[in-house]
Amino acid sequence: MLELIVISTLNGVLFGMLLFLLSSGLTVIFSMMGVLNFAHASFYMLGAFFGYQLTRWIGFWPALILAPLLVGAVGMVVERYGLRQTHKHGHVAELLLTFGLAFAIEQVVQMIWGKLPMDYRVPALLDFPAFTIFSTNYPAYKMFMLLVSVTIFIALLVVLKRTRIGLIVQAALTHPSMVAHLGHNVGRVFMLVFGVGTALAAVAGVIAGPALVTQSDMAALLGPILFVVIVVGGLGSLPGAFFASLLIGLVQTFAVSMNGSLASLFGPLDPGIGPSLLTDVWNVTIAQIAPILPYVLLVLVLIVRPMGLMGTRET
Repeated sequence: MLELIVISTLNGVLFGMLLFLLSSGLTVIFSMMGVLNFAHASFYMLGAFFGYQLTRWIGFWPALILAPLLVGAVGMVVERYGLRQTHKHGHVAELLLTFGLAFAIEQVVQMIWGKLPMDYRVPALLDFPAFTIFSTNYPAYKMFMLLVSVTIFIALLVVLKRTRIGLIVQAALTHPSMVAHLGHNVGRVFMLVFGVGTALAAVAGVIAGPALVTQSDMAALLGPILFVVIVVGGLGSLPGAFFASLLIGLVQTFAVSMNGSLASLFGPLDPGIGPSLLTDVWNVTIAQIAPILPYVLLVLVLIVRPMGLMGTRET
């Protein structure tokens, strides 16, 4: 039992930090620009594929730097020639643009790399067990993922709350005219913010690619739960995204490891009672419903606290 708790906690924290690394860029974009980017998970996928290709050419460590820069550049182009043109038509136009962009990116990835999983491997420098706990070897690469996630969380908080750049960016959202009169290029600020947000998604893709499966549907697999994270944490709240990521990661990881059901708790249901559907539901295990638990949590949070756990916006 103790082994299950410890291992599940470690796995839950690591999965939660991966979710945060992915959601941090989207949170920055929304908090600074008010844009809910439906294509954010696609930039994560681009980061993974760019990282894979660059790793084959020049190695993992240069790829870890270059791939986010390339994806960030793509993000800036999208903001400059896409979102900026549709912004005057309202948020619905922005949502539709990013929604269509997600499908376009997926098709481009499939045309270039195909639909089969890529052979994206953990770098040799980190391909060893960091420690052994309860006869289970824990990979050093997963600890590296945790370190990168925590470092980015701290760096973002410091930049946004303690630096002049962060103050200018936040002021550009609420008082763009005033910021422009002070001599700052508001359009350039928004373009850089969007580029940084997509680059953060690419960092998640580069480091998650070797640990998970790098394939053309990876954006669709993590995209929905990404929006659960930012809504539960509170739209635009970086600390909220951090704690919501950990919460969802732990809940889902512990649920997957549990085989309990109503049948195991109260005993098997009498076959003569009710329809067979009731018997099937009675025997459903917690592990089987684990994938829907984050969405149940989302519904509960929206009912009890629509602005999220640490959010300040109600819309």
